[in-house]
Amino acid sequence: MNPFEQSQLQFSRALAVQDISEELRARLSEPERQITVAIPVRMDDGSARIFEGYRVQYSSLRGPYKGGIRYHHDADLNEVKALAFWMTLKCAVANIPMGGGKGGIAVDPKKLSKRELEELSRGLVRALYPVLGPERDVPAPDVNTTPEIMRWMADEYQKLTGDKRNATFTGKPIDYGGSEGRGEATGAGGFYVFQALHDELKLPKKISVAIQGMGNVGANAAHIFTRAGHTVVAMSDSKSGVYAPGGLDPHAVERYKKEHGSLAGFPDAKQVSNNELLELPCDVLIPAALENQITHQNAPHIRAKAVLELANGPTSPEADDILFKKGIHVIPDILANSGGVVVSTFEWEQNLKGERWSEKAVHEKLHTLLTRESKHIWEKARKLKTDLRRAAFVIALERLEEARKAAER
Repeated sequence: MNPFEQSQLQFSRALAVQDISEELRARLSEPERQITVAIPVRMDDGSARIFEGYRVQYSSLRGPYKGGIRYHHDADLNEVKALAFWMTLKCAVANIPMGGGKGGIAVDPKKLSKRELEELSRGLVRALYPVLGPERDVPAPDVNTTPEIMRWMADEYQKLTGDKRNATFTGKPIDYGGSEGRGEATGAGGFYVFQALHDELKLPKKISVAIQGMGNVGANAAHIFTRAGHTVVAMSDSKSGVYAPGGLDPHAVERYKKEHGSLAGFPDAKQVSNNELLELPCDVLIPAALENQITHQNAPHIRAKAVLELANGPTSPEADDILFKKGIHVIPDILANSGGVVVSTFEWEQNLKGERWSEKAVHEKLHTLLTRESKHIWEKARKLKTDLRRAAFVIALERLEEARKAAER
């Protein structure tokens, strides 16, 4: 099952507990627009290469398309379609005035020089700029894209269009119109969701956490949970992981990886694979890497008391059923990792208004919003006697239905 098929299966599962109009069902079965572009890049050795890029604009019912751009060698149209679908629901769950979109380039950015990476990034904007803009489509960072890359893209868009509002790309550096608090937003948002549901999940006051993934989201989550007095017992990168029941120092783990290139040999910890990390005993398991990590094969062996999805689509529908029957609550990605898109929307709003909000103000707004929506989803799940993912889907679909009806009036 490819990611888009998985997303549509989740969609149909949500419809089993609450139906929607035939019009909305049809509109959400396929994106409004999907674009594939060829991006020529002159390589440092003088050769020319063509990279394939994608932009999927899934739904504009609630506002401009919003969604990140990822650079990954396995990126393809089905993955980007799924991510754009989930983003549509994520924006509705967070109740922000945005639609859903996503983009990607099939590339391993680690194999490009900085100059090649900049040319690729600007080339994507040259291919897509007619369908982008603050009122049309507002891209953001995702896997392997950074504030510097967003700066290149925003600069290229301004050169091509003359639009100086700087509100087409978010996740930019602070000194180039970026928002305070954006770097930690996804990890911080996940923590606020966890805090809002902590008592409902019947977790101990201080919990143990296993985190798969050491990118921006996973690393920030490790620091945030540690600062709050919780114990991070496991961390992993794309190749391997480490486990210490007594707790890890995220700073030490990051330093070791930077110095040695991997986590192999990290002292006073057991070496574990990414798959083994998922099955470790802990209170909260945080998948913060890529899709389809928890499946029907390993779900029976999950020993966490709750799963907090900071990655997009890390749990298959079959695994959802297994975990629900085991009494393991899965806090779904469209709620748990929505902090990034919420603060991206805050950045878009600040750019359009010519304002600059403090980091404290950004986090207060984010905390208030996600606490409210987390409790809303918990109550919906209890009312429908279903899992949190289907409850979140139902709330998103109700809001999309309202937007559809309003557009027809």
